[in-house]
Amino acid sequence: MKKIIFTFVALLLLLQLIPLEKTNPPIDPENALNRDPSVVKILKKGCYDCHSNETKWPIYASIAPFSFFVTSHVNDGRRAINFSNYNSIDKEIKEKRLKRAIVTTKSERMALPSYRFAHENANLSKEEKELLLSWFEDEIEMIKEQR
Repeated sequence: MKKIIFTFVALLLLLQLIPLEKTNPPIDPENALNRDPSVVKILKKGCYDCHSNETKWPIYASIAPFSFFVTSHVNDGRRAINFSNYNSIDKEIKEKRLKRAIVTTKSERMALPSYRFAHENANLSKEEKELLLSWFEDEIEMIKEQR
């Protein structure tokens, strides 16, 4: 039993040596989402840690194995839609991502339940969700009109 515990602890310690890139790339204000301040406020509250270059990296993001999950979720979130680059996203891609945002918001898959558990402020109210959904839909309509 002692060998198993020692091996487990040794593996956990070795995992700490694996470097992970936890960065916040620079933000070009021209490319960042800068419209409706009430929407940006909600997005910053519940979405920006994974969907922007303004991630607030919690202490547990430096401790394996949690660091692997956090880094992976942030990278996936930035790939899905990055509000720091919002104005430079191709319109067709943006439209698809906004449609996906509607589905994931309505189904409560975003923010991730594990994230909401650890970050109580990410639990958006019904009114905040409705405002976001309305904004997503308005953005989609605006994109369609620009074609």
